[in-house]
Amino acid sequence: MALDVRFWAEQGGMLLKQARHAASMRQKELAGVSGTSRTTLSAYEHGRKSPTLETAGRILDAAGFRLALEPKAEFSSGVADGRPFSVPDHLPRLPVAEALGTVRRDGRVYDLADRDQRRDAYSALLREGRPQELLDHVDGVLLVELWADLDLPAAVRSAWAPLVEQARGGG
Repeated sequence: MALDVRFWAEQGGMLLKQARHAASMRQKELAGVSGTSRTTLSAYEHGRKSPTLETAGRILDAAGFRLALEPKAEFSSGVADGRPFSVPDHLPRLPVAEALGTVRRDGRVYDLADRDQRRDAYSALLREGRPQELLDHVDGVLLVELWADLDLPAAVRSAWAPLVEQARGGG
């Protein structure tokens, strides 16, 4: 397999395996309800084979998930108070468990289900978060709700403001 094909086969395999584990299913069970063999499902999960999009969708559906298309975030960067910050080209939406989960940052644990802690975490993340941290922890709807209460340098607020206004329907 070519390197890029192998990479996507492995990524797809991990996705199928994660879905199966989340559904608390054994390979034999998921294979049976999805209309494939256990050995083929194992080959998919280990990246030895790549399912067609239709087959991957059918397996995910049998595990209780759906295959979805979502935009890839591109980031621009800026500097505020001598520190770099990143801004995505659109506000991400997170699954509820992640949006209200926890963030470990700079030796502190933030409980995102607590509004005050989420405000503090989002303030820190928008000021200094790396792109992946922003994608993993900042939910667009929750950000818009907190926007007025965030403690942000003017440059950071100015860079993020168009996204917030667009989400509110003003942009």
